[in-house]
Amino acid sequence: MRVVLVTYGSRGDVEPMTGLALQLKALGAEVRVCAPPDFAELLVDVSVPLTPLGWPIRALATGAQETPELDVTQTSAWIRPDERPLPAGLEAFLAAGAEPVYVGFGSMLVRGADAQEVSRAVTEAVRAQGRRVLLGSGWADLALIDDRDDCFVVGEVNQQALFRRVAAVVHHGGAGTTTTAARAGAPQVIVPQVADQPYWAGRVTELGIGTEHDGPTPTAESLSAALKIALAPETGARAAVVAEQVRTDGAELAAQLLLDMIGRSGSAG
Repeated sequence: MRVVLVTYGSRGDVEPMTGLALQLKALGAEVRVCAPPDFAELLVDVSVPLTPLGWPIRALATGAQETPELDVTQTSAWIRPDERPLPAGLEAFLAAGAEPVYVGFGSMLVRGADAQEVSRAVTEAVRAQGRRVLLGSGWADLALIDDRDDCFVVGEVNQQALFRRVAAVVHHGGAGTTTTAARAGAPQVIVPQVADQPYWAGRVTELGIGTEHDGPTPTAESLSAALKIALAPETGARAAVVAEQVRTDGAELAAQLLLDMIGRSGSAG
């Protein structure tokens, strides 16, 4: 069995990997460690092959190596084309009236409210704009609040196909959902919860293709106010323009760069 251990940090990060590597070797595994080049001697001492990873950590820590100098290529998003058809029930709902507003928070729980509160708030907000409601249940467990026929719930679905057929997308601001909505030309309202989501909310606002919700917990009033911006004709027009500018060759470019790098490494070796 072959095992690759990867770490990037100081001696305190690399040393534990050497202990694990030695135990794996004792159990018969072939082990290699990917770590900063500073620790080549340490790995030689324990007879574990090192694949140098990144810049020397000492140079970065002391400021001797300036960062934007790193050999980095920024590709566009890495996208897997989704060819799945939409469920028959969803197709029927879409065909039964005007474009709905999609609301879904993916693999996020909404902070500060339970599923029933959020479901009621987002449904009332969309209805206040005179729109039909399409709820993505997700981990937030969004669900119907009544039996009116202007609301429909879906689970995991082909968003690449769906977002081209909605009036707007209300979501948590994950990179994937943001990109999918932008590619589809769908105006967005982002209700950021954690991590990079505030960044994406800011970018959507700056680009004029939607707006950031004020805070992580939507109410009927706050989300309705945000939807007024997203559903404005000028926002939709801007979203359509930006959709044409979103590149879709990121995965292809990244794969080619990776193979080229491996090829150069092999030639050098």
